[in-house]
Amino acid sequence: MPATTDLAIVLTNSGLLSTPFVSVFSIGFAAFVVHKLVSVRAEENKLGAIPTVGPRGFFGFYVGAFRYLFHAKAMVEHGYRTYPDGAFKIATINGWVVFINGKKMAEEMRKAPDDQLSFTHAVSETLQIEYTLGKDFDLHRSQVVRGGVTKNIANRFDDIRDEIMESLSDEIPVSDEWTKLAPMPAIRNVVTRAANRYYVGLPLCREPEWINVTMNFAVKVFLVVGRLVTPLPSAMKVIIKYFEPMIKERLAKEEECGSKDWPDKPNDLLTWLLDEPPVGEQHTVYDLASRALSVNLAAIHPTSLMLINTLHHLCVNPEVVKALRQEIEETVNEFGWTKAAIDNMEKLDSFLKETQRLSGSNASGVSRKAVKDFVFSNGIVLPAGTMIACPAYSLHHDENNYKNPMDLDPFRFCKVKVESKGVTQQQMVTPHPDYVLFGIGRHACPGRYLAVSLLKGILSHILIAYDVKLEKDEGFPKPQWFQDVCVPDMKAQVLFRRRQD
Repeated sequence: MPATTDLAIVLTNSGLLSTPFVSVFSIGFAAFVVHKLVSVRAEENKLGAIPTVGPRGFFGFYVGAFRYLFHAKAMVEHGYRTYPDGAFKIATINGWVVFINGKKMAEEMRKAPDDQLSFTHAVSETLQIEYTLGKDFDLHRSQVVRGGVTKNIANRFDDIRDEIMESLSDEIPVSDEWTKLAPMPAIRNVVTRAANRYYVGLPLCREPEWINVTMNFAVKVFLVVGRLVTPLPSAMKVIIKYFEPMIKERLAKEEECGSKDWPDKPNDLLTWLLDEPPVGEQHTVYDLASRALSVNLAAIHPTSLMLINTLHHLCVNPEVVKALRQEIEETVNEFGWTKAAIDNMEKLDSFLKETQRLSGSNASGVSRKAVKDFVFSNGIVLPAGTMIACPAYSLHHDENNYKNPMDLDPFRFCKVKVESKGVTQQQMVTPHPDYVLFGIGRHACPGRYLAVSLLKGILSHILIAYDVKLEKDEGFPKPQWFQDVCVPDMKAQVLFRRRQD
């Protein structure tokens, strides 16, 4: 029996299809539809001067938003090629998004103050911060990432390196025989453990309950049902369980010593958080725990996806392995396994950056929301409330920005660096108008330094310790798209064995 028939029987037996209920429901639903149509039409009228990519007409928004779910890349590409140095709008399930084109408009957006074009408002709306991290979460308080998290990578790299080795050994046992696995679970565990070895140290970084919560929160929180059933309360319960006694111990030490600086004070995330000014008169356990959860949210899932993407490229481009291994070994011989060593792995940096340029970028990036009406120098007006973005995929695949943009050139950025006399603008962590993986300007991702350090640290160990190949020799696994988000093919099986040469 069809599901719709079953539902009709249940509703009939329950009395919910009685005339009074149907009347009330019909009136309520009709009111919702009318309100939505009116608001969409009003927003579209405000943006009337900006060309639309997608269907037009009374129901064009809904048809376009549905099309965007499965064809976002093609729609953004069409707009990018059709309206150079201008702007275009696309309907999405969350409303209209205006994409800006051309370096001049991008530069004006980058320079616009937050009280005109707001990064914070855009992120809050896109990620539904009220539901995912709580209504009291303040995005402005990210100094701990720009400060302690970034500044201490070199000092704590030994810990990161040790956890990378231990976790890879646990997840991918070294054997002379090929071992098959879907890499995402293994890589996500490695990234989670390595990041948390840096954040909270031993033994907590290996505690299964802590790992499961910090690793899976990022996956669960952005599901469609996340707005209705958020995993935040259950996740916070676990974080507080482990964090609260640590906080009390640290504060007791401060009181005992009469100073924030006391002997053997840990150099970790909790210390960096406690050293920040509190929201109110003093820090609260909940606030500190929520920030510990947020830094994990930002680090684990994106870094894991980037690493899987690069691993797939490594499998189908075995000719780059020898050059990468040679660079890693020479650099380590000079600097040891240190942050300085991975900073000097220029070919590895270029390979990572190129793989993300080619197949790791979303269709859109660098989001902002107009807090008030904003006028570009070319006369394009963004009414207050407008969501705007840059066409990231298109920028990364424009022949005017990159020679042969659809081809993988593993050491592309090393060549550019030589041609430009060694400038550091080609490093993966450095924002650039033509490379917006981590955003641009003052709101570029503050965690990119740790992310790239993790990427290079993990990939360098895989290259030194393992041989890798795909189970099926069918070329590069095709990335999957949903809306403007691009993710690696999670079904592609990767084979690992002990390095044979």
